[in-house]
Amino acid sequence: MFDVPKITGIISARNAKTIGFQFPEGLKRQAPALAKEVEAKTGALVIISGDPCYGACDIDDALLDMVDVLFHFGHSRISDDDRIVFMEYYHDVDVDRAVASALPLLGQKVGVVTTVQHIHKLDDIAKILTDAGREPVISKGDSRITYPGQVLGCNFSAVPAGVDSFLFVGSGNFHPMGMRLAHKVPVVAADPFTGEARLVDVEKIMKQRYAVMAKAMDAKKWGIIVGMKSGQQRLALAKRLKDIAGDAVLISIKEISPDRLLNFKVDAYVSTACPRIAIDDAGRFPAPVLTPVEFEMVKGLRSWEDLALDEIAGD
Repeated sequence: MFDVPKITGIISARNAKTIGFQFPEGLKRQAPALAKEVEAKTGALVIISGDPCYGACDIDDALLDMVDVLFHFGHSRISDDDRIVFMEYYHDVDVDRAVASALPLLGQKVGVVTTVQHIHKLDDIAKILTDAGREPVISKGDSRITYPGQVLGCNFSAVPAGVDSFLFVGSGNFHPMGMRLAHKVPVVAADPFTGEARLVDVEKIMKQRYAVMAKAMDAKKWGIIVGMKSGQQRLALAKRLKDIAGDAVLISIKEISPDRLLNFKVDAYVSTACPRIAIDDAGRFPAPVLTPVEFEMVKGLRSWEDLALDEIAGD
C-alpha cells in the first residue's frame, strides 16, 4: 500500500501546490484513486504521468519541470534531485515456499539478491538458508544501489563474489539472466508469486545475441544511440564508441523503438541507453542493435567468450 501520511506530510512541509505522480506500468491502475485522496487531503493539484516508466532511471523530466515535487513510485532512489521523492513499493508476498523450492538447486555458499519490491524479505530469506545449512552472503553495491542485496536490471554490483551459486528472489528473467552472464556462476531464480524455482539457462539468449552480432559484422555505417532519459545518459561512452566505429553518427532518442530507427541510413546501431532495449526488441529492429559490450566484441576489443550484459555503473 502507499504511505499516504508520508506523501501528504511532504506536500505540507514543502508547501507544494502542484504535485506530480509517476508510476511503473504495474501500479498505474492505482494512480487515480491515490491522486483523488491526496488532492482531497492537501488541496494540491496532482498531475499523473501517462508516459511509460521502466525504472528509477526513467524520470518524467517534462512533468518534473511543471510541478513543485514529483513522487516517483515503485523504485528506490538513484537520483540526487531533491525535487523527486522516491516512494518504494513492497510486495507482502510469502517467500518461504519459493526459497524452499530453490534449496535442492543451490550450493553451500549462496549469494542472495532481490529487487526493491522484496528487499524487506532479505533477512527472512537468509534465515531460511541458514536453517537449511547454507551460508547466505549479502553484499553492498555501488552508488546506484540503495540496499545491500539489491539488483537492478542494469546493475549487478551487489552480486557477491566467491560463492557457489546465486539465489535471485523475484519474478521475470532479465535480472537473473544478467547475473548469470555477468558472473558465470549458477543462478537459481525463485519466484515468490508462484513458489517455483528454476536454474537459469542463458544458452538461448546467448545464441540470439551471437546471431545479432553476426549480422553486424559487415556493418560500415553505425548509429550510436544516446539515451536521453536522465538515468541512462552515457554521452562519454557514446563518444568513445563513435571513435571506435569510424563511420558513425550519434543519435539522441528518449523512447527507443523500432519505428524510430527506420529512417536512419545506417547498417547497425549501438545503444548506450537501457541494456534491455537491444535485447527485448531484438527481432523487431530494422537493423542489428548491439550493446556496448557486444559492439566491442564485434570490433575485436573483447573475446567472443566474454559475452555479458551491459551494465550502467554508479560511483
